[in-house]
Amino acid sequence: MKAVGLTRYLPINDPESLIDIDLPMPQPEARDLLVRVETISVNPVDTKIRAPKDKLESTPRVLGWDAAGVVESVGSEATLFKPGDAVYYAGEIGRPGSNSQFQLADERLVGRKPRTLDFAQAAALPLTTITAYEALFERLGISADGADRGKSLLIIGAAGGVGSIALQLARLAGLIVIGTVGRIETRRWTASLGLQLTADHGQPLPGQLAALGHPEVDYVLNLNSTDRYWQVTAEVLRPQGKVCSIVENSGPLDQSLYKSKSLTHAWEFMFTRAMFKTADMIEQGRILNRVADWIDQNALKPTLTETLSPINAANLRRAHARLESGTTIGKLALSGWA
Repeated sequence: MKAVGLTRYLPINDPESLIDIDLPMPQPEARDLLVRVETISVNPVDTKIRAPKDKLESTPRVLGWDAAGVVESVGSEATLFKPGDAVYYAGEIGRPGSNSQFQLADERLVGRKPRTLDFAQAAALPLTTITAYEALFERLGISADGADRGKSLLIIGAAGGVGSIALQLARLAGLIVIGTVGRIETRRWTASLGLQLTADHGQPLPGQLAALGHPEVDYVLNLNSTDRYWQVTAEVLRPQGKVCSIVENSGPLDQSLYKSKSLTHAWEFMFTRAMFKTADMIEQGRILNRVADWIDQNALKPTLTETLSPINAANLRRAHARLESGTTIGKLALSGWA
């Protein structure tokens, strides 16, 4: 089968950084689904793992943690899906990724593809959707059913992949959402998704929040630098507030800043359940199914902004370069095998 992989970790402008390869067809076992991949999407985790380092793979490594496709066959213990079902999923970081024509995925991590979306729109959702859902409703403890209606949430980095779905989920839960944006393009994009209150993440936040009528907020979802926003988060959170981060810190974080207000900090890493085979890993499949229902009910909008075709090494290098530029809005997908 066709795939895109790497054996060396190189700058993305090197044509050997991602290469076209042929691999044997994988065989499903236990609760595996063998999925015929129709469309993939790219995320910052792809570029972070592919980043230059002094390491050599003896066999090609396949990246990719966003896919939509059709179930080809199932393992002996799989019961949730059958051949012919259209699905979408993010998968596991410790298994071969979705940048291949066929991929194995544990059925507990897979959801039904939203009926109203095409494969490209669906492939743009899984990793960011699970991250946003877990961050808001599990790590921050916000009620998905509206019990926290009227509380305030600041999203730092609202126009990216996670922010684009998080702002919608938060508004669906009845929260007052303030999102940081920069360029005029990101303001237009987030406005199209329903974001009404914005702050410029290039300017000090406390004064901007006060001008918006929210000098303090109940929650912060930090999708940007944890180090950069650690202190200002302590300033703008009201006492007993909560913050969730998804970007690892590069230096020590001063915990004393959070003590007097009894603030709570949580990490979100969507691969945790799969990495540690937690007893509740099926929750990721349930999250994707619930979100598929919301999309089909027109309660959420897809976050795809661009699709490249076909799926090959050259286009994946272009996609990685776009992500590394830091200028992407929403999600970028690749569709179809040449």
